[in-house]
Amino acid sequence: FIPIADGRAGVEMSGVVGETYQMSRTTQLRRHAAERRPPEYCIGDFILRSFYQVVRSDRWLDLMLSANLKTASGNRLADARYTDAASYWFDATAGRDLFQLDDGRVALRLQGMLGFYCWMTNDAVYRQNDALLFGAGLSGRLYNVSFAADYSGFSGYKNTGDHPATYRYKLEYEYRKNILSLRFRYGVFDNRYDSFSVGYIRCF
Repeated sequence: FIPIADGRAGVEMSGVVGETYQMSRTTQLRRHAAERRPPEYCIGDFILRSFYQVVRSDRWLDLMLSANLKTASGNRLADARYTDAASYWFDATAGRDLFQLDDGRVALRLQGMLGFYCWMTNDAVYRQNDALLFGAGLSGRLYNVSFAADYSGFSGYKNTGDHPATYRYKLEYEYRKNILSLRFRYGVFDNRYDSFSVGYIRCF
């Protein structure tokens, strides 16, 4: 993340430089994938994001606008790992602190997001799909422990697997400059996958 204009704006880039994977036979059949694991490391998509803070108010709410672009650089299309389709989306995120105590070491925050999402398809008639982007969640902090829970997804118009949504939960414990992170994602509707992860973050 690169801040601009005293932190009121910024740009960020993320992506998958290289990865390997292995899927079950059931997943391979569902995706009509050619291989269960790649013959070599594959490259994923990259996402370029830009942010601008429109409103920053402790009394009312914070409002941020975002413009985003996803490349079509991922390979292993035969395994349905990535798609040969670029996408872009715009969203507005509003948040408000419900309360803050002890100089922000104890806090609870409510936030919501609404936007527009567009991506290319392989349909000869409808070459792109447009979707409503949405999300809402709570985040909080109790001294060295922080947590977040949200529900987000999008809703397209083709009704061909374009209504995925996800419940996401995150719990982190920070000790000095070390952070232990636990995350769980539960997919609903057209998102049929769940995931659990444990992470370690070292701050410098």
